[in-house]
Amino acid sequence: MRRPLQSPALINAFYDSLRPEQRDTAQAMHRAILAAAPHLRPEVKWGNLCFMNEHENVMAIVLYKMNAHLQIFNGVMLVPEFPELEGAGKGMRHIKVRYRHPVDEQLVRELTLGSLQAAASAAARASRRWG
Repeated sequence: MRRPLQSPALINAFYDSLRPEQRDTAQAMHRAILAAAPHLRPEVKWGNLCFMNEHENVMAIVLYKMNAHLQIFNGVMLVPEFPELEGAGKGMRHIKVRYRHPVDEQLVRELTLGSLQAAASAAARASRRWG
């Protein structure tokens, strides 16, 4: 089933609900993600700002009391290249950004591109395997 596109008003409402320091950090991450991959579509999911590549979750900005996490859904594939990724489990990894500290926008752009490249490689391997 196709999902309707979310309106920009919903994204704006998400930002309007944040504290100023959360908003500044999240918007800096948002800008860096779209600078690297302008085709990604932001959506509000699970109360977080997620970025979609077609129908695939790529990353999400998750806000906590003291810091923000940039969650990379296929982050486990990026750990060798990006040792700053944290987390455990099957696939997701994240970086933490403290509020009122500058966002490393270059790192966010590189993580975005790395995540998209890893997803493309995984899809190519799957198509070769399943023919």
